[in-house]
Amino acid sequence: MATTRTAHTVWEGNLLHGSGVVTFDSSGIGEQPVSWPSRAEQANGKTSPEELIAAAHSSCFSMALSNGLANAGTPPTRLRTKADVTFQPGEGITGIHLTVEGTVPGIDNDAFVAAAEEAKKNCPVSQALAGTRITLDAKLA
Repeated sequence: MATTRTAHTVWEGNLLHGSGVVTFDSSGIGEQPVSWPSRAEQANGKTSPEELIAAAHSSCFSMALSNGLANAGTPPTRLRTKADVTFQPGEGITGIHLTVEGTVPGIDNDAFVAAAEEAKKNCPVSQALAGTRITLDAKLA
């Protein structure tokens, strides 16, 4: 069954001096402030589209990797995934770098890296972001 998740943003003012609030409608987890300076300079307690993409990508990738490892008979005990989304003003998002460290009994590092590469390729968020260069570092803990 298909699902749809919803968030909305209310923005006031122009790009450089305005600000907005992102509301997570589907989950009800709250609201987060967003502004141009939080995107292009320092976060200062506010989020950005890139941080939201990083959250989506790190969680989706972790789910895909966990599923792939379990299907191969080596379910992970723990995966820690970080996504770094780089934004260059005037250019846009220039790359995403995933870093994952896993605790996976019964698997060697080469097999873990191969599973991570497969997850990177098949994770729905990676597929949605296919126009962006996505790199990966993977290792066992």
